[in-house]
Amino acid sequence: MNSVLAAKDLRLVLKGRTIFTIEELTLRGGEVMALVGPNGAGKSSLLLTLALLRTPTHGTILFKGQTVTKNNVLALRRRMALVFQEALLLDTTVSRNITIALRIRGISRSEAAARTERWLERFGIIHLARRRAGQLSGGEAQRAGLARAFALEPEVLFLDEPFASLDYPTRKALLSELGGILQEMGTTALFVTHDPTEIPWLATRVGVLHTGRIIKSGSVREVLGSGFQDRRELSLWPD
Repeated sequence: MNSVLAAKDLRLVLKGRTIFTIEELTLRGGEVMALVGPNGAGKSSLLLTLALLRTPTHGTILFKGQTVTKNNVLALRRRMALVFQEALLLDTTVSRNITIALRIRGISRSEAAARTERWLERFGIIHLARRRAGQLSGGEAQRAGLARAFALEPEVLFLDEPFASLDYPTRKALLSELGGILQEMGTTALFVTHDPTEIPWLATRVGVLHTGRIIKSGSVREVLGSGFQDRRELSLWPD
């Protein structure tokens, strides 16, 4: 399977402190890779760097075999989408949050409207299309953020602890829905979390980041054990 995103000898140093050192990391087409590790391990910094929002101190990032440079970074960044712990919605309606993002990327008005409706429907929030972002619950806002990201039809989707601030029922429902959508769409994604119980719902491969280094990587079973393999296993969740 072809590499969509690759990093070689990647290092980030901020204020004299090494945040991460990654010898090699590859994300293949259609693969969902999870990065797990404790707070402060460098997960979010690595995600932002791979998403081309932060410039590494050293190393190379390749997008579909093309080396990322200062001359092409903006164009390549527009082929990606990000979802953070907070939805980061604009102070306008849910619908316009999606259509504005699409129009900025050059999508026609009619196509933007069609994609907006399709993904609002898919994430179960079409009834919220005209509601302003500030009136949404945490779960509704995150659904809007996910709908916006998928509407962009990104070649790589980055998810930075998108469920961390949600309550258990909302978290469980979104994990199940998102896992199904990622699989159905064949989306290539990098998923950052500090909670390993989220991983089997979304990912097939795992990298464990500790003090800025990937200390273990492999399939969910290889890294986390057979108890995490079944996506329907809920014994790890609170009742």
